[in-house]
Amino acid sequence: MTAFEGFEEHKVKVHSKVLNKDLEIFCRKKGNGEKAILLIHGYPQHSYIWYKLAPQLSEKYTVIASDIRGYGQSSKPPGSASHEEYSKREMASDQVQLMDYFGISQFYIIAHDRGARVAHRLALDYPEKVKGLMTLDIAPTLWMYDNTNMAFAKGYWHWFYLIQESPGPENMILAGPEQYWQALAGRPSHKGMTWPEEALKEYKDKIFNPEGVHATCEDYRAAASIDLVHDSESLKNGQKLTIPKLVVLWGKKGMIQNFNGGDIEGLWKDWIDPSKVKIKGKGVDGGHYIPEERWQDVLEESKWLLED
Repeated sequence: MTAFEGFEEHKVKVHSKVLNKDLEIFCRKKGNGEKAILLIHGYPQHSYIWYKLAPQLSEKYTVIASDIRGYGQSSKPPGSASHEEYSKREMASDQVQLMDYFGISQFYIIAHDRGARVAHRLALDYPEKVKGLMTLDIAPTLWMYDNTNMAFAKGYWHWFYLIQESPGPENMILAGPEQYWQALAGRPSHKGMTWPEEALKEYKDKIFNPEGVHATCEDYRAAASIDLVHDSESLKNGQKLTIPKLVVLWGKKGMIQNFNGGDIEGLWKDWIDPSKVKIKGKGVDGGHYIPEERWQDVLEESKWLLED
């Protein structure tokens, strides 16, 4: 049995406003449930990260696991000096168009790492689309940059490395991809995860090529520039989450656990309208790679997210 047995694979055309041209977003889809769930992965992986959770959810729900722009089998356009091609606003638009293609006007989102940042922007810009959101092991991007300290910089060193001017990081990563992978996976906040060989091959094959490395660097460059502009404008203009439910999960053995005295749910309260959003936060007994390491916790907490 394969990891995604019974899942259909699609490459869906979406239109990029910034590039003024069409791109392709890859996804895996299964299920005929009335409720639809969009699964969005993080770095340095792609939609394969849901190989444990997606089959479970698809027994009851319609499940779509996508590769965000720049990752996996989705389009990887070159970035520019503005990095707008990889703004979370652009990447969120991709995901909305993907769901529109399947005729899904409202849906739930479960998202990890970079994907959760895309999902955050999606829920801000398209609140009518999102019935509920679960973020896995992130705090709001703007808060993280505004509260950077030595511990964060050491633990998430790649946030500051990948944003350096192209092609510096790209050339260095491609000169030693396996060493780079081991440096990422060996961080204290990320230890504890042992990947199956099939998963490792999937991740490494899709990212360690010139287009993949450049695109993912651009994702981080956008996060440290245009995304901060968009997030600051949202806060200034009072644009907050108004979706019905927000579930915030984080790994107790990860870096996020150390923020705000461990009150990660509290970090998100600045981003929600409390009169409209029900919020639930929980630390799970694992590290950063929650979709694989602690997928049972995600499945359990999804019950509250998905209940009427």
